[in-house]
Amino acid sequence: MGVSKTQATVGTRIWRNARLATMSPRLPGLGVVERGAVAAVDGRIIFAGAEADLPADLAAAETIDCGGRWVTPGLIDCHTHLVHAGNRANEFEMRLAGATYEEVARAGGGIVSSVRSLRAASEADLVRETLPRLDALMAEGVTTVEIKSGYGLDLENEAKSLRAARQLANERSVTIRTSFLGAHALPPEAAGDKDAFIGKVADEILPAIAAENLADAVDGFCEGIAFSPEQISRVFDKATALGLPVKLHADQLSNLGGTALAARYGALSADHLEYTDQDGAAAMAKAGTVAVILPGAYYFIRETKKPPIQLFRDAGVKMAVATDCNPGTSPLTSLLLTMNMAATLFSMTVEECLLGVTRNAAAALGLAGDTGTLEAGKWADLAVWDIERPAELVYRMGFNPLHARVWRGQ
Repeated sequence: MGVSKTQATVGTRIWRNARLATMSPRLPGLGVVERGAVAAVDGRIIFAGAEADLPADLAAAETIDCGGRWVTPGLIDCHTHLVHAGNRANEFEMRLAGATYEEVARAGGGIVSSVRSLRAASEADLVRETLPRLDALMAEGVTTVEIKSGYGLDLENEAKSLRAARQLANERSVTIRTSFLGAHALPPEAAGDKDAFIGKVADEILPAIAAENLADAVDGFCEGIAFSPEQISRVFDKATALGLPVKLHADQLSNLGGTALAARYGALSADHLEYTDQDGAAAMAKAGTVAVILPGAYYFIRETKKPPIQLFRDAGVKMAVATDCNPGTSPLTSLLLTMNMAATLFSMTVEECLLGVTRNAAAALGLAGDTGTLEAGKWADLAVWDIERPAELVYRMGFNPLHARVWRGQ
């Protein structure tokens, strides 16, 4: 193992007497190992496999008996807008009365409503409001969360939002990845000039955000009520020049060729995807772009067009599943419920759902080398569950069987 007994005694923990769902691509299905064990040194896994194969001379500072419980990688929520101020319950009532997503937006609601609230909040306000949402995710075994900006829409407030997201990692034992979503909507001061605003995002705001190291990726909203593929390309060109990977909200309400655009830039992921066609799926497969499925938004805005899950299967596109937690169209802070929704609404399998919140979610964040599976070299991010079989994590609603959550070995 390359770890001496002395080193191991100081920094090693072993979880034994466990049933592992390793999610390793080297094993079939969920990578199940019966009577398994996981060992970690200084927060990194050095062994995950059959307990009988544990090195005989591996000593540990602490050994945890899992009592035959299931152990999975810590869950990953790879698409959220977790940092926001206030709520949009009034828009929920509008939709119940029959208003569409577009009608809500044109009435002054939607993203611009959240922009007003976020601009009025301090960074400390944002951290304080966001922590309960983060705590809800962590309570279900989530160890990694992606958080987008996009409710500031100017440099001062986009930076404030991203700093608040970064601060969350100092407040809780969790990995936070941030995405700059400046191309989310048109702010009121833009006076309807999308091209001018996109120019400002690409030429002024994004470089400043990058210089302060506030973003791990750059996102955009490619849609009729947002921005065209050509406009998003301007932002992605700048992101590429700055060495930042890209992601894209694509094909949610219509097909503007967003998936093809994402694939052309080698995007980590394309997300939503209700209107993606065969060509888009093929382009994503070729580029290795992960399809992030967001059933919360589909459910909440009462969409009727389902994402083409079978197309993604046939094309060999990896699929992730995420909450899309946001104040307007998916006020959802349960990744367990999200998996159930992906299965019941979209007919995703148990295996697809579980891989979608572990291995494939890690790939959607560019973190496949660090987390998402129980394998040597990865962070020791674990979730220990009081369940008889992994399907229970997808099957149950409103029930949390988490026994223990481990982040980086602790």
